[in-house]
Amino acid sequence: MTPEYQVAALWIGGRLSFLEELCLKSFVDAGQHMVLYTYEGVANVPDGVELRDGNDILPNPNVVRHGRTGSPAPFADRFRYNMLGKLDHTIWADTDAYCCKPFTTSTGHFYGYEKENGVNNGVLSLPKDSPTLRALIDFTADEHAIPEWLPPDTIARYEAAKQAGEPVAAGDMSWGIWGPQALTHYLKKTGEIEHALPRVALYPVHYRDRVLMTRPGADLGGMITDETFSIHFYGRRMRARISERFGGVPRPRSLIGQLLKKHGIDPTQNPLPDRRATAATVE
Repeated sequence: MTPEYQVAALWIGGRLSFLEELCLKSFVDAGQHMVLYTYEGVANVPDGVELRDGNDILPNPNVVRHGRTGSPAPFADRFRYNMLGKLDHTIWADTDAYCCKPFTTSTGHFYGYEKENGVNNGVLSLPKDSPTLRALIDFTADEHAIPEWLPPDTIARYEAAKQAGEPVAAGDMSWGIWGPQALTHYLKKTGEIEHALPRVALYPVHYRDRVLMTRPGADLGGMITDETFSIHFYGRRMRARISERFGGVPRPRSLIGQLLKKHGIDPTQNPLPDRRATAATVE
């Protein structure tokens, strides 16, 4: 029988916006046990979400952030791999992953293509004995590890910096170095890439089409189908778009607006910053 899975996420960054509330509540409303790890706590967590201490997975963490954006994404990558190595029957989900139907797997593998040759780790489960999981845990344990899949000239440059006593940190490498890049590489190296789901399963709306999710009346029926488990909202970019174009609250007739209504969430209670107003004040 296919075991029942819980879903777990991590939040670093204070109060949730309506977007994270929506995604977390979507799992609860789908009947799935939803766990949210934090290190500082968070007040506005939807009813039904279980809060846990992130120190249970990675105690006293060094929160590695991406140098250009300041995002804690590299640390979240490391956190999810270690979490999967410790917990049974658990699937990781980013806080910008909306649940269309319950997540489950009969093999312990649950991940999918985001693009033709790339698997994203925004939704992820791997068996505890997975060679890919072991490789990911080992690789992300060293903040200055040099990725073996990079072009030879880049590897040579990083090796020279290391020899000079100035090793390049993961946060100063390209976006996704500990995330989709590492996952795709090791899945291919181990052969576990064969378990990857098609894009429609977890990333039905392509990154280049993400604006459609904020466009009133946009028809996404050809992208989101009965095969879709989750919709990825591309949170950092989506939050910026809603702040800059819509004043921090999405249009009611957009996909996100309709989903908020479906789950009974009022976006004005926890809106994103209104960057239009900020820009007008500066001008």
